[in-house]
This record gives sequence, C-alpha cells and structure tokens, in this order.
Amino acid sequence: MNELSRQFRLLVAILMLALALPVFAGDAAQGQDERMPSSDYIGQTLDGKKVLLSEHAGKVVVVSFWATWCPYCLKELPILNGMQKLAGKEQMHVVAINTEERAVFRKVVRALDKLDLSFAYDPDDRAQKAYKVNGIPHMMIIGRDGKILHVHRGYDDSMLDQIVAEINAALAAPAIPPAEAGTETIQAAVPAPASSADV
Repeated sequence: MNELSRQFRLLVAILMLALALPVFAGDAAQGQDERMPSSDYIGQTLDGKKVLLSEHAGKVVVVSFWATWCPYCLKELPILNGMQKLAGKEQMHVVAINTEERAVFRKVVRALDKLDLSFAYDPDDRAQKAYKVNGIPHMMIIGRDGKILHVHRGYDDSMLDQIVAEINAALAAPAIPPAEAGTETIQAAVPAPASSADV
C-alpha cells in the first residue's frame, strides 16, 4: 500500500509539472517545428476581415484570447495596451481575440475603444482549436521570426513579471529583416500589483 501511494503521488507530481510547463502549438510527430504557429488565421474583425499573423511579420506579436466574464482578462487588456504603447506598434503588436459570440464582441469593442489594440473574435472557434485554447486567459508570445516563444494558460497577476521579461527578451532579439536599434523595454508600462486593479 505504501509503494502504491508513493507511485500515485509521483504520478500526480508529474501531471502537475506537465500542466505548469508552457505548451507550444504544432505537431512535432509530423516533423513540424513545434514552435511554428499552426494557423496564420487568428480571428476576424466585426466587418468580417480575417486577422492574420503574417500581417505583423518582423514584429513581436502577443495574442491574447479573452472573454468578458474573465475578470483577469479585462484587467490584462489595458496592461497589454500600455506595453504595446511603450514598445511601439512598429516593434510589438497585440491582438486580443474575444472568444464570445459576435453580439457580445460588438458591445465590448465599443466599450474598449480607447485601447489601441487589434480586437478580433473567433466566431467558429477555428483559431481556438488551432491553438488548443481550452481555457482563458490564454496568451501566446510570438517572436520576430514568427515562432511561438511562450504560451501561458490560466495565469494571473503572479505571472506578470515573467511575462514582461519574456516580451522584453523577444523585443531585444534582432528583427528579420533587422529592425532599428534602441527598442525600449516595457518595464515601466506595468503598474504595481496594488494599482493594477484600478486599470
């Protein structure tokens, strides 16, 4: 019984570790680079225009899947807006993909019109399926080379410093083609945890 109990605890620990590690999109078994985006399509605008990752080639792209019923998602959007503003849209682009129906998306986009993010929604769950979005918030950080650097699922304020460091590292990487030198880091854009609730 003791040995069985130890094996069970080991199995639980392995499962917890596996869930904590970043998961990259792609199918390595078929020979595809697991860091390559599995779909160029990540959503569409209200007027039906497709939103494609390739539109932002050479930039750091942050894709955040979110919904209005997710309090952390709503708190995160202004923070991502501040990061994009400080880094500059020519260096970093944030695409916020709403996972709800069109009517909800239409209302919320009007309410968030002061944010300079690219807003889209995923009406047929196509992007969510491609990127294995099983819960939100769900964020992908894509490097200048177009490869997925980090995937975060179900995170909160405690991950903010790590996410900022990952985005700064992505911004520091050379662009393809080479970008202008002197990209600022986004450290100052992130409010202190106590004040972030007011954002």
